[in-house]
Amino acid sequence: MRNIGFLSFGWWSAAPGSRVRTAKELMDDTIRLAEAAEDAGMDGAWIRIHHYEQNTSSPFPLLAAMGARTSKVELGTGVINMRYENPLYMAEAAGTADLISGGRLQLGVSRGSPEPAADGPGTFGYPLPVGKTPAEDAAERIAQFREAISGAQIAAPGAHAHVRAGERLPITPQSPGLSERIWYGAGGNESARRVGELGMHLMSSTLVAEATGEPLGTVQQRQIQVFRDAWRDAGHAGEPRVSISRSIMPIVDDATQMYFGPHLKRDRMGANRDQIGELDNAVSTFGKTYVGDLDKLEKELREDEAVMSADTLLVTIPNQLGADFNRITFGALAELRDRLSS
Repeated sequence: MRNIGFLSFGWWSAAPGSRVRTAKELMDDTIRLAEAAEDAGMDGAWIRIHHYEQNTSSPFPLLAAMGARTSKVELGTGVINMRYENPLYMAEAAGTADLISGGRLQLGVSRGSPEPAADGPGTFGYPLPVGKTPAEDAAERIAQFREAISGAQIAAPGAHAHVRAGERLPITPQSPGLSERIWYGAGGNESARRVGELGMHLMSSTLVAEATGEPLGTVQQRQIQVFRDAWRDAGHAGEPRVSISRSIMPIVDDATQMYFGPHLKRDRMGANRDQIGELDNAVSTFGKTYVGDLDKLEKELREDEAVMSADTLLVTIPNQLGADFNRITFGALAELRDRLSS
């Protein structure tokens, strides 16, 4: 493992104890989270994208602001539901944000997960075409987006376009290298294989759409190998990257003990373990929470096959506790990366 970053679910709430109570506070605090991660020596600041909920939903203005206030950390999404997106407009927004950040975007995309709206994409103006599945619809949008950010000639020129005969118009602005930094959130082996064939990087979260009774890391490690084999067999250049998400709660002081201590108690009682459940009509494996001091976390994570195989570990954080609280754990997470990389 070479990189560690945070993944913020980006919730805001006026509930008791929340330090991120409004949408405005969320935006300001997420920028501060990115700054805190960079100051602590972490490698990435990633945000989750969901619609019709009180959380981050429109990534590119926020990513651009995070990019303007930092200089080193990768800035990512986990993940953009492509069924809500106009691929060409998204290509413009992504190119703009990537240029502002100096080429640090790492964009995770997918067909999306269950959301509150009965037909969210339809209300955005993108109803599911007759005869297509959601996965097929998303795949077409992803392909068009990737083509656009690669500099392809997209639009036929009008009478006053300044292009040579036979040329078409590309999407602008273009940001060099962005097309090589697109990830896909895969839930199982078949989607992982397809990601490798298409030459995108692989994101795997704290759950997978498979339930064998084995630990989550074991199931995910097979998914990672399927992806890497497919990438190699397709003959893609460059290095295939893999990110794994985990819930990790370092206990380093009185504040983290107060908030994370109850999870540690459950862990000691044996109640903290991987779970089998159902999501989106699929039986799935849900990962446990890693909690404790750095010695305990290092020992347990070394036994997680997927974590040790991936190049990037994304740690889900309690963003409603605010940037000041999360800043406490970021230094510990950077040290944990160094330990696991040695």
